[in-house]
Amino acid sequence: MTARTLMVDGHPVALDPEGYLVSLDDWSERVAEALAADEGRELTPDHWEVIWVLRDFYRRFETAPAMRPLVKAVKQALGEEKGNSIHLMRLFPDSPAKVGARLAGLPKPTNCL
Repeated sequence: MTARTLMVDGHPVALDPEGYLVSLDDWSERVAEALAADEGRELTPDHWEVIWVLRDFYRRFETAPAMRPLVKAVKQALGEEKGNSIHLMRLFPDSPAKVGARLAGLPKPTNCL
């Protein structure tokens, strides 16, 4: 179900009621930037590192990680300094797993409220 459409480089991108992509194939770096801007966020290199970890996790396991698996995946990919909930909460306040998945163009993690 499409709740609204976000225009990215003149192309409509359909979003569900929670702001996730209706079609995962619509994702691109420009779409991520537009989603972030729509939420009042600016993506830094630290955000992109986590977004790429999320996309790799989804490619391997066909699911978006909830918080604990996300922390573990980031720790494995980026090291102890970045693989902790404090770092992730700083980057993605509210819910790193949900916000990160949304910006990475993934479905909502199944264990997130």
